[in-house]
Amino acid sequence: MKDRKFTPKGPRSGSKPFNRPGKSAGRPAWRERDSGPDGPVILYGWHTVTMALQNPQRQIRKLTLTENAAKRLADENIETRIAPEIVRPQEIDRLLSPDAVHQGLLAEAEPLPSPDIETLAQDGMVLVLDQITDPHNVGAILRSAAAFAVKAIVTTAHHSPEATGVLAKAASGALELVPMVTVTNLARALTTLNDIGFQTVGLDSEGSEDLSHVALRAPLALVLGAEGKGLRRLTRDTCSFVARLDMPGEIKSLNVSNAAVLSLYVGASRLGLMKP
Repeated sequence: MKDRKFTPKGPRSGSKPFNRPGKSAGRPAWRERDSGPDGPVILYGWHTVTMALQNPQRQIRKLTLTENAAKRLADENIETRIAPEIVRPQEIDRLLSPDAVHQGLLAEAEPLPSPDIETLAQDGMVLVLDQITDPHNVGAILRSAAAFAVKAIVTTAHHSPEATGVLAKAASGALELVPMVTVTNLARALTTLNDIGFQTVGLDSEGSEDLSHVALRAPLALVLGAEGKGLRRLTRDTCSFVARLDMPGEIKSLNVSNAAVLSLYVGASRLGLMKP
């Protein structure tokens, strides 16, 4: 949205290294690795790590647990798949940023495969993200996408966050449920979606009609713009329709993750995807 923040063939966008600005001398944290485009994905937190452990497509390289986390995994019959390293909570604290809530679980894993855009199922909904850079927002969008059974999320290789670390934690396990398609040229990807039968609807505060009044059909691709800037001109021009989200209150703008869940609800309702 224009308003405020709001085939396997090759790796997902999560294959970029998990970097955090700045370094702490003498602290060889995973997040500081410069492992190139095929580097590891860093996952932490209960839902994020347990969903990865239960996903047969996710290859786990290393698993670090506290004693309490290891006991909880055993109590809930969740297999670790590899022998974990048992450490004190402070050891995991040392490897992550100070505000990271890891709940005693930290995993290093391979990125998940990314399907080709041409192979997407021609039913239901997909989301397209036009240079949304905030990992918290993208993680929240992934979580909503999983709730609405979104078939895939299409995002750009550049100007998008890595599918690791903060994003993975915000997604709360949804990385394992919603395929991410990474493209180099979003306008070309939208053209492909148009060509294979998708209705591509951009969401923008300057859209010509409210989304709830648009004659939506499946397969549907909802396109969300970057924080602050909204949809880029070429993205808008490539969408088959540009709609807005009208609201009755004094505040007319939504955070992009909130706009995503609202547009998904409208789309799912209009396509008859909501179960009674």
